[in-house]
Amino acid sequence: MGSKDFSLNTIIGPGAWVRGDIESAGFTRIDGSVQGDVHAQGRVVIGEQARMKSNVSGTAITIGGIVYGNIHASERVIILSTALILGDIVTWRIQADDGCLIHGKVVVCQSAEQWDRAIAVEREAQRNLLLEQKYG
Repeated sequence: MGSKDFSLNTIIGPGAWVRGDIESAGFTRIDGSVQGDVHAQGRVVIGEQARMKSNVSGTAITIGGIVYGNIHASERVIILSTALILGDIVTWRIQADDGCLIHGKVVVCQSAEQWDRAIAVEREAQRNLLLEQKYG
């Protein structure tokens, strides 16, 4: 079996509660509660029962639950009708179903330069927020 045939999966099931950052080398599915950032090198699916206080990054992100944090998807974001997002979204493509709620800024990039600039702005804003929380 070659490395191209191998896929890593990370699953946080219903009823599970995780505090801390999650780094995933492949597909990630979350149906439980997470407090901590999620960085995936593959797809991320956030189920309808998921409750997250997290910044989420991945290639393609599908959201059905509640996310309090920013979303960075290097390919696309799909927001289901059951989703509530309290944070900013940066992506190349977005699909939002009727009934979903988004409270934040949505940036849809059309070039690599725009992506790099938008991600840099988001990271700087996050650093400033952390400094403000720490030092007042």
